[in-house]
Amino acid sequence: MATQQIVLASRPKGTPTIANFRFENIELPEVQTGELLLQGMYYSVDPYMRGRMNDVKSYSPPFQIDNAIEGGVVAKVIESKSANFKAGDIVLGALPWRKQMVASEKAVQKIDTGIAPPSYYLGILGMPGLTAYFGLMDIGKPKAGETVVVSGAAGAVGVVVGQIAKIQGCRVIGIAGTDEKIALLKKDFSFDDAINYKTTSNLKAAIAALCPNGVDIYFDNVGGEVSDAVVANINFHARIPLCGQISLYNSTEQPVGPRLQPMLLTRSVLLQGFIISNFQSRFPEGVQHLAQWVKEGKLKFTETIVHGFDQLPTGLLGLFKGENTGKMIVEA
Repeated sequence: MATQQIVLASRPKGTPTIANFRFENIELPEVQTGELLLQGMYYSVDPYMRGRMNDVKSYSPPFQIDNAIEGGVVAKVIESKSANFKAGDIVLGALPWRKQMVASEKAVQKIDTGIAPPSYYLGILGMPGLTAYFGLMDIGKPKAGETVVVSGAAGAVGVVVGQIAKIQGCRVIGIAGTDEKIALLKKDFSFDDAINYKTTSNLKAAIAALCPNGVDIYFDNVGGEVSDAVVANINFHARIPLCGQISLYNSTEQPVGPRLQPMLLTRSVLLQGFIISNFQSRFPEGVQHLAQWVKEGKLKFTETIVHGFDQLPTGLLGLFKGENTGKMIVEA
């Protein structure tokens, strides 16, 4: 069976472009015992993929030149040679960017589309939702009455962090990059207030004004000058879950900012970086909490859905321009 795949054509220098990707037609192998033929439905594009385009050692191995890019995919089983799956099942796995693919039964898990739409398993009930849950609850340890600041607040992780913090009784301030996102955070996602970092001339002062009692938890998705401004307002015994640094992912030189360590030291601040696989053994616990809150209407979610398999590279590049609100997903 013939299908189409998207491979990494070259490693980007700085911000990636469409030229770093290539479309190819390939022939799929026959389905063997213990394997499934899958039809891709929804493909996840995520900021961490930028790191995998570099040939450097990290928590995920780099993508290989001339090989298919891979990521989170929700797919439908077309043909099964496994006792555990049947045609029509909807599954989730880390799979190649192909329209159709042959995968081992061990590479995927069945998802329950009765709880939420299939695409939610790439967002609020998938990696971004779990990242928000464990990062905030385990590292942030929110207490009622505390002030939580979230950067990248309108992204897939940020919108969930803010809402979980509200469920825990916190005051929540978001930082995002457009007036539309600011309005959405306040109207749809229960944020107490939000700041447009692109139109605010003195971010440090703006945060101070909205956080008169200081910042108890800073959920950092972006790094750079935004984080410098938040940390300037950090409280004694504050916690900083360090989740992402998207403002720096495409830097070709190491930028130098304020030295934050003296402030972290003198205010006894906990700064802890993490990746979601640190919590792999506890994923069922996280999904259970998130699904319950979704069911109760306490947790809302938004998706930016790009249509067409051929739009996958465009969707990924759009993340670095802030074109997404909530989870960016490509629907085949």
